Amino acid sequence: QVQLLESGGGLVQAGGSLRLSCAASGSRFNINVMGWYRQAPGKQRELVATITTIGTTNYADSVKGRFTISRDNAKNTVYLQMNSLKPEDTAVYYCYARVIVVQTDNWGQGTQVTVSS
Repeated sequence: QVQLLESGGGLVQAGGSLRLSCAASGSRFNINVMGWYRQAPGKQRELVATITTIGTTNYADSVKGRFTISRDNAKNTVYLQMNSLKPEDTAVYYCYARVIVVQTDNWGQGTQVTVSS
């Protein structure tokens, strides 16, 4: 129902920064929650951060203080500013959108983030 297009992934050295963007399109209803999940090699997909329409945020403990999620409702775009990156942050990062009124979860195609030591 909702198309999600991620961008901003890449290769960065430990301690560096990246900013991920995800633009949502095609939703007829409010996208209540947008966020980011990630999946590292050999691991389950895990929550990174989410943000609601009004700006309420939730972060995984592993990224608190380093990552910041933000949202531009007019553009239906969510961002993830990633600072002080660590090799363990290496993963495919997936954009997520939840539309409560139609009970749908939507996922982007993923963008690779690689942090070298």
